[in-house]
Amino acid sequence: MRVRAAWRVALAIAGFIALGTAASSQDNAAYQWRNVKVGGGGFAPGIVFSPAEQGLAYLRTDMGGAYRWDQAAGRWIALQDGMVEGSYMGVESVAPDPVDPEMVYLAAGMGATSPAAILRSADRGRHWTIVPVPFRMGGNENGRGLGERLAIDPNRTSTLFFGSRHDGLWRSDDAGAHWAKVAGFPVAGLGAPAAKQTHGGVSFVLFDPASGAAGQGSKTLYAGVADPGARHLFRSSDGGASWQADEGAPARLLPVKAALDAAGVLFVTYDDAIGPNGVAEGAVWRRDGAGRWADVSPPDRISGGYMGVSVARSAPGTIAVSSIDRWNPGDTVWRSTDNGAHWTNLRDRSTRDISATPFLLHEGKGADFGHWIAGLAIDPFDPAHAAYTTGATLYATRGFGAAGTLQWAPWTEGIEQTAIITLTSPTGGANLVSGFGDLAGFVHKDLTRSPQPSFIDPYLSNTNNLDYAGQAPLILVRSGSLYEDHPRDATLGWSGDGGMTWQPVRTPAIRPADDKPGQRYDLTGDAAIIVSADGATFIVCTPVPLVTRDHGRSWGLAQGLHLNARPVADKVDPLLLYSVDFDANRLLASSDGARSFVPIAGKGLPAELWPGKVYWREQQYRLVASPYGAGDLWFQVGEALWHSNDGGRSFDQASGKLRVELFGLGKPAEGSRVAAIYAIGTLGKVRGVYRSLDGGKGWTRINDDEHQWGLRFRVIGGDPRIFGRVYIGTDGRGVMYGDPVGH
Repeated sequence: MRVRAAWRVALAIAGFIALGTAASSQDNAAYQWRNVKVGGGGFAPGIVFSPAEQGLAYLRTDMGGAYRWDQAAGRWIALQDGMVEGSYMGVESVAPDPVDPEMVYLAAGMGATSPAAILRSADRGRHWTIVPVPFRMGGNENGRGLGERLAIDPNRTSTLFFGSRHDGLWRSDDAGAHWAKVAGFPVAGLGAPAAKQTHGGVSFVLFDPASGAAGQGSKTLYAGVADPGARHLFRSSDGGASWQADEGAPARLLPVKAALDAAGVLFVTYDDAIGPNGVAEGAVWRRDGAGRWADVSPPDRISGGYMGVSVARSAPGTIAVSSIDRWNPGDTVWRSTDNGAHWTNLRDRSTRDISATPFLLHEGKGADFGHWIAGLAIDPFDPAHAAYTTGATLYATRGFGAAGTLQWAPWTEGIEQTAIITLTSPTGGANLVSGFGDLAGFVHKDLTRSPQPSFIDPYLSNTNNLDYAGQAPLILVRSGSLYEDHPRDATLGWSGDGGMTWQPVRTPAIRPADDKPGQRYDLTGDAAIIVSADGATFIVCTPVPLVTRDHGRSWGLAQGLHLNARPVADKVDPLLLYSVDFDANRLLASSDGARSFVPIAGKGLPAELWPGKVYWREQQYRLVASPYGAGDLWFQVGEALWHSNDGGRSFDQASGKLRVELFGLGKPAEGSRVAAIYAIGTLGKVRGVYRSLDGGKGWTRINDDEHQWGLRFRVIGGDPRIFGRVYIGTDGRGVMYGDPVGH
């Protein structure tokens, strides 16, 4: 859609959308969907209290959508689970109407190459009108902690401004229905960023309510620009039509966030980078009502910079700021009651009660104050109530101004904002074992409670694959990866107690080619680990696959197994294993416990077994052995699913007209011996979650238009012990599990 820069030429409304845009399938099964509880878990760059109603707040996340705090229910409500556009789950900015508590706006767009829109709701986010816009956003890019970029004029709430990353400042005068670029803003933008880069752009917009009257609009606005340039702080005195650089503002650093108190005093946090990583220097500046600037930075910054800033509307002179990238001794929040003349560092006198979310101990140490503290807010109705966001949770306190020890607790009931890489539902032990990005993974003994961490030895920030022994399901194996700056001695582990305790598995150095020195190929996180049905044999998928029958004390090779193989163990017969030879387009099988592999017929399969010939370590594997019979194999080739009952000798097509993206197996229906199939796929024009109980002949959609989660899926699997139960690992909304209504 082409948009001219003329003031009144802008975008047409896309239409009223009630939490989604996909048409409903005619053949649906009623399912109840819930989150597997962890409690927070990811980066929430911003939290905003409503100035119109006490007890109302909004949280924006970088890949899991926005949330609203429901005071009566005592929990956060996810507001975008019905979205089908995955890009909209990356929220760039949130703006509750300062007068009408029913109105709220979101700026949504994951990155510079993804669709972007302004979302507006007249019922607190229950339903949305979506207005696509031509300026791209970066809800999950560097600089996502800046803001807020979206601002509403408190004196004329139909007027909104949005500070874009790449295309300057934009304005709407009809409550977000149409947008036009502000020609009078002196920074037009830097245009499309280079690959894998972004711009800070217009980092925040602020109205001064005292500069106008209700219904007539505000005269004074401030806007920061976090891009290279001679000036970074701009002011308008005519309602945003024209702008001038504020000559007293610091020019060397970039303005990242700002807050304006009732007396017209402006506080701005500055950094040398847009974060959330890479900030080495920062400052806090204050501009008083007469336009005089002063550096009021807390004196004990030590390292890193500043980002979060908030003023207490009901307690004049009270302000809080947060550090960012203060890795030693760690991030903190400072509080001042005299407009920044003196500060109290809250880190040293704070404690945290994480009993409701013990997963925060996932690295095997006590929960710290937090990192990436970009979001910081003081309740405008209660200066004792404050909250700040971290890279893993949202903390809040009801004693912000109290002397002595300050108690914080996670404020996360209802928030599940994590990326799931893998999961498995074993035939014994806990019904669900998960592999997370950043948080390692968990054994979920109770899906309604935050899990205790157990993926400790080795601790791996990402779990990339999980497998269980089909006939000894308490034996689990896992592989994973660490952040690049962490040392690693083992990225493989095995458990004999269902995942509650682990022991590291280490492979020897190998030399895949004569011109390369020997090295440990298990340390990159790329090597999956597989376990036989009886739990006695492990295969590690290094470039030359290695086999151990004594938990890693000694190692051997499997004859006939090709380079870069990814075997699959039969879930019933411990001697049977299978593999796909990507290069030769053939199936291999072992009937002697991985001592040797030989080609098998694979009759009925397409000639091309693995289109693309590429396997990514976080990708759900396409060859699956069913726990309901020896030789029961399911194989996804392209968008089609194939089934074998004879160990891969012959296959039948098992997906019908469904175009399959991901699939998993679950307990058969009563009276059937065929596994239930759960799939992410497209039937006709409807992309969703589907189930088949007859071997893939017929499919029923089991999600609905209210449960789509941006259609951002990573993995799916059924429960082998509970009929109808399916687990879905999303990219941003945690693990969802569904049960048929009435079961």
